[in-house]
Amino acid sequence: MDFRAALIDETGSFGELVRTADPATPIPTCPEWTLKQLFRHVGRGNRWAAQIVADERDEPLDPREVPDGKPPDDPDGAVEWLNAGARLILDSVDAVGAHTPVWTFIGPRPAQWWIRRRLHEATVHRADAAIALGTDYQLTTEVAADGIDEWLERIVAEANADSSPLDAGRTLHLHATDDGLGAAGEWTIAGRDDGIALSREHGKADAALRGSAKDLLLAIVRRRTAAEGGVEVFGDAGIWDGWLTRTPF
Repeated sequence: MDFRAALIDETGSFGELVRTADPATPIPTCPEWTLKQLFRHVGRGNRWAAQIVADERDEPLDPREVPDGKPPDDPDGAVEWLNAGARLILDSVDAVGAHTPVWTFIGPRPAQWWIRRRLHEATVHRADAAIALGTDYQLTTEVAADGIDEWLERIVAEANADSSPLDAGRTLHLHATDDGLGAAGEWTIAGRDDGIALSREHGKADAALRGSAKDLLLAIVRRRTAAEGGVEVFGDAGIWDGWLTRTPF
């Protein structure tokens, strides 16, 4: 998929959703945050990622040191600031080269890694805003399925023998039911002694979830429960509950 275009589109959709909304609206899926704080988090996060790439950093950057990290007070100016931050990521990647290694929170990755990461940051936080505002949330099947993929890749990278969302020998399967996805909508996660392994294929597991890619994505990132999204849970539900407890919010 075209991650560059998707980043611009999703960022724009997020901005339009919040443009005229009350900035003091509480965000139930991000406790203690308001819509204003959510918006600033997304916008400054894009500029933070762009700066990491532009500087070819090999260590973290303090978000407070990000230039122009605060949006203007007027709604139109704030939305333009948001969109400009997404474009800045693309410009930074182009300037240093897509495959130039830079710092990420899961270890060094090619600069273009940040485009995909910030795309899915926007998709999930747009869901936060939509839930808070009581509006419908739609996401293309392709983007939703890739969001699941990207999230699971992060969990695999961070899991180890001392911290894993699945006990060794236990398995969890996700099946997106959207038409046309095929193998791109199947994920099997297996607990191992040294962490977890991910395969993109159909298979039997100790616990399995079945639903649309969008609803599966919202379930694994804990924005909607499986029941709220109409996602079916089969097998040992305790494995799914444990997965949610032991993965990042």
